[in-house]
Amino acid sequence: MSLDFAERRDWLRLTRTSTVGPVAFAGLLARYKTAAAALAALPELAARGGRRSKMLIPPLEEIEAEMAACDDLGVRLLCACEEDYPKALKALGPPPPVISVLGQVDILHKPCIALIGSRNASAVGLRFARQIAGELGEAGYTIISGLARGIDTSAHEGALATGTAAVLGGGVDHIYPRQNEHLYRKMAAHGALISESPLGYRATARDFPRRNRIISGLSLGVVVIEAAERSGTLITARYALEQNREVMAAPGSPLDPRTKGCNRLIRQGAALIENTDDIIDVLESRMSARFEEGPNSYHHPDIDWAEIDRQMETARDSLLALCSPTPTIRDEIIRQSGLSVPVANAALLELELAGRIFVEVDGRVSLA
Repeated sequence: MSLDFAERRDWLRLTRTSTVGPVAFAGLLARYKTAAAALAALPELAARGGRRSKMLIPPLEEIEAEMAACDDLGVRLLCACEEDYPKALKALGPPPPVISVLGQVDILHKPCIALIGSRNASAVGLRFARQIAGELGEAGYTIISGLARGIDTSAHEGALATGTAAVLGGGVDHIYPRQNEHLYRKMAAHGALISESPLGYRATARDFPRRNRIISGLSLGVVVIEAAERSGTLITARYALEQNREVMAAPGSPLDPRTKGCNRLIRQGAALIENTDDIIDVLESRMSARFEEGPNSYHHPDIDWAEIDRQMETARDSLLALCSPTPTIRDEIIRQSGLSVPVANAALLELELAGRIFVEVDGRVSLA
């Protein structure tokens, strides 16, 4: 499927709207079929959910200016329904609705493997990351990482000649960290830079879990080379497990705090890797499953939205009472509520649009 200018603009406008995350976007599109129809329905849905202030939908001029700026910089905006959108990422439930790509989109259609690890890496870890990345690149893999200091940087450098992509927390035009500007320039020319954020956006701490989810989502598996016990790298490994990706880790000395996270992953079942062949052996089972959608004989039942709307008032109150400041799995909240799934999903969507709950990228729900 290919979107025309107006459809692409509507997709971007919807995903840039405050309180519309990937879960809400998917719910809106499922109900209203087009982004334009979803945008028209947003103010009423948010008001019903309890929003008192005006819904912050970006003006058309702002979205069209972003699209023009992307064209000027050579940045491609890929929507999740389009053919060029990476298939592995499209398989997530739900995928990021729109990603920006600066560089070579075609390398994202090769089998990808994520190499991640500590920013404060050892010399041995840096050398190992560079060597593994180069050898995996020669074997036909695109190396995915996050352009951070340490292991990420070495992984990208090792795969520059064969294909590497960085997922950024900020916009694809924002170079972070600044010390990697030279590497950023090389990757823009010969690799790829990917982001879910708009141009000019500077990442904050809350943006990195979304970035990490894309790193693992693009990949057949994640290789952790060095990670402390409380490292953000382990968040990416957790997303990989939730996405049914392979998780691999290089073992390290029990005396080095930079490898305690890797050793713990191995104890919990991650594959122990010592060389490139170990990684390829683990991934061989994945190579035949390229995230293609097979034939689907399931048909969604028709939903009586008028009847659902009549149940909304009590449904919203019941669900809100079950939410807490601690993120909770969405399915558990729905199960505890005793509501039907369509009614619960519709009520949660209204509460999210109203800003009364916050839905994490992995679907967990907490009070806003």
